[in-house]
Amino acid sequence: MVITDENNPTLNKPTNFQGGGLEMGNRKFGQEIRHNRRALSVINQSLVSNQAYPIVNKRGLSEKHQFFEKKQADPVHRPITRKFAAQIANTQPPCPQEIKKANPSASTSNGFGDFIFIDEEHKAPKEDHPVPMFLEQPEAMPSETDEMEEVEMEDIVEEPIMDIDSCDAKNPLAVVDYIEDLYAYYRKMECFSCVSPDYMAQQFDINERMRAILIDWLIEVHDKFELMKETLFLTVNLIDRFLSKQSVVRKKLQLVGLVAMLLACKYEEVSVPVVGDLILISDKAYTRKEVLEMESLMLNTLQFNMSVPTPYVFMQRFFKAAQSDKKIEQLSFFLIELSLVEYEMLKFQPSVLAAAAVYTAQCALYGFKQWNKTCEWHTSYSEDQLLECSRLMVGFHQRAATGKLTGVHRKYCTSKFGHTAKQEPAHFLLETQL
Repeated sequence: MVITDENNPTLNKPTNFQGGGLEMGNRKFGQEIRHNRRALSVINQSLVSNQAYPIVNKRGLSEKHQFFEKKQADPVHRPITRKFAAQIANTQPPCPQEIKKANPSASTSNGFGDFIFIDEEHKAPKEDHPVPMFLEQPEAMPSETDEMEEVEMEDIVEEPIMDIDSCDAKNPLAVVDYIEDLYAYYRKMECFSCVSPDYMAQQFDINERMRAILIDWLIEVHDKFELMKETLFLTVNLIDRFLSKQSVVRKKLQLVGLVAMLLACKYEEVSVPVVGDLILISDKAYTRKEVLEMESLMLNTLQFNMSVPTPYVFMQRFFKAAQSDKKIEQLSFFLIELSLVEYEMLKFQPSVLAAAAVYTAQCALYGFKQWNKTCEWHTSYSEDQLLECSRLMVGFHQRAATGKLTGVHRKYCTSKFGHTAKQEPAHFLLETQL
């Protein structure tokens, strides 16, 4: 090879690379170039061929950037498979004794040596095109991917909870801004409005059967006077709270019921029945003086505490959560009024009675169990928590037309209440009982 330059005669001499090449100081430049080219050819062959990638070559900064750009632009190299990623993740890094170094004498003049690290144990399969690990994007493990897909599917399938107050946002009577606080307070105070489920044991002259007769009769009186539903629930609450604290003889029990209804009317109604009307419906069994004396005794015994949450308060909220229609509402009231007569239902709190009545009514009308996430959220009761109370209500529904205490059944057999008592009970709830 001859390098010539007409303007520089000193370069018109042949340059000989035989026997080791041009001398530059104490090093032979030709040998170094041939050595580097041989090393590059070995790297290129290993990259293009379908072999493992056993070499990691440390280069200068500029050569390293060129190498990265070439690898990223090469369409032949694709990401590693998940199987290989799993193997990498489960493999411990090699110990220093397993790393074999190449001959360190092949160093270049720029101070960066070519070191070859060979790990025979972790070679890639021949069918995969190798790619430097530092170019790989992290991939999720198969198990993690499956878990993410399962979580996403559960989020999609999960039933949403409806905002039942959005429709009343502009209604000042609905007090949407305070409704949650109000019902939180009701749930807190309902414990204080309940009585012991065995308080009748302290009564020496009356029993639970007499209580049932009294309430069944008061339900008919309530319907005859066309009083509000709130009045009936408060009446029963006042009777139980008074009897749990005061012993009463049986001939005064009817007087207790009449006075309890009178007080409930004064608290709930706009038009209150006069004392004379109550005396008439009792067939003049009591005088006006006895009524007023009992009224004073009852108020003092209860310490004038008339503001208690009854099942009616919760039913209005639960109807809204269930998006109920008139049929569900009437059947729910039918079931809960049957429960008012029964002494054994005193063990349930008012909110449980209300939720179980709505749940049982839905089951009876639809023919299957119906209790969605919205109802569960706003009632704070799951279906399993309501089953015991609901099954008792189904039993009352089945026996409503039998026996002597049929006042509730007769009331809801009329057209005024849509002949609700004729609805078939939810028998399947009893069949699932263990």
